[in-house]
Amino acid sequence: MDEIRFYRASEKPYGSFSNLYRRDVEFEGETFSTSEHAYQAGKARKPAVRKWLMEAPSPALLAMAAHGLYYWDIAPGWSTTKFDRMRAVLRAKFSQHSDLRELLLSTGEARLVESATVDNDVNRLWGEVNGVGRNMLGLLLMELRTELRAEEAPNKAYGIAAE
Repeated sequence: MDEIRFYRASEKPYGSFSNLYRRDVEFEGETFSTSEHAYQAGKARKPAVRKWLMEAPSPALLAMAAHGLYYWDIAPGWSTTKFDRMRAVLRAKFSQHSDLRELLLSTGEARLVESATVDNDVNRLWGEVNGVGRNMLGLLLMELRTELRAEEAPNKAYGIAAE
């Protein structure tokens, strides 16, 4: 496989790469129901806005609400810290769930692409729409895949199973 495209959390087998995929993630001392929740929890400037976001009835509605926040409701410096936060959230998600880690590692060297259908700035930042976009989620997943593979290599050399 040269390329693996994913988008909907319900798609098999790669829907779990979506941040909307329902799998608990422990992050910064809290348990979140999805990686989207863990990521968006860092976006709100005020506790009341964060609480409102976390109470969204679905991960998709959480994402929509978070993308619609006013500038003054967003944590200072978010535009420069959001990629590091997503990187840390993804590491937590794929480190805490061995089945997800194994699925990510099973993709070999394939290019991972979040392939959205609705053309907007957010979808073109985190993925691609009609082949156009920065695909940051895909890039971060491929980066993590490389790191996880490197961590496993010394363990395999000594016959130690990955945790």
